[in-house]
Amino acid sequence: MTLLMNKKLLVPVLACLVATAASAQQAVVPITVQKDPEGVVSLSSSATIQVPNDWITVQFSTSKEGTDAAAVQSALKEALASALAQSRQVAKSDGHVEVQGGGFSLQPRFNAKGVVNGWTGTTSMVVQGRDMGTIAELAGRIQTMTVGSLDYSVSREAREKVEGELAAQAIARFRAKAGDYAKAFGYASFVVRDANVNFDNGAPAPRPYLMKARAMPASDSAPLPTEAGSGTVTANVNGSVQLK
Repeated sequence: MTLLMNKKLLVPVLACLVATAASAQQAVVPITVQKDPEGVVSLSSSATIQVPNDWITVQFSTSKEGTDAAAVQSALKEALASALAQSRQVAKSDGHVEVQGGGFSLQPRFNAKGVVNGWTGTTSMVVQGRDMGTIAELAGRIQTMTVGSLDYSVSREAREKVEGELAAQAIARFRAKAGDYAKAFGYASFVVRDANVNFDNGAPAPRPYLMKARAMPASDSAPLPTEAGSGTVTANVNGSVQLK
């Protein structure tokens, strides 16, 4: 009797285990490992041209200090307002000069005991454009701020004039290199898989300019000496090809 009951109980259990195993087998999804295609080569090429610098950027700055924070801030605002007024007159009449107010900061000054004994503040202004002569004259006339740095670069319009030609040269070099690689590896031809083109204008970091020890007297309005020189524009092509 007991054996018979055990058999009756065992049959459903075995059936359940068989069904579970079958479900587990059906749930297994085969994994397909996709191999990287053979004969793929990554390449890069570039083309560079020298272009005369036609854009100048001059940064003006000044610093003030004193025991009263409000007085220091007022002196900074006055210096910046005067410089901006002169610069805006030139920008409005010239049309090729851009003026932008820069940073403005005010920091406490501490003595040896860590107690605030004064305030130091700085402010700046940026004047830029392609009219280098006008900006050079303006730099000589501004008395409330000094020249902190200047930089010469290639303007966006000048870059755009040469970018099409440069891109064509860089792409031609990319394809020529791909053809040479295909031949060297024993392939007859190639197909471009992916490629991207970007440009680098090679702009240098702003060059520091020797700060004047104090504001120039009103009679001294000599233009800022300038020598633009030339810059570079480079087209870069990066991508990969499938050798066939």
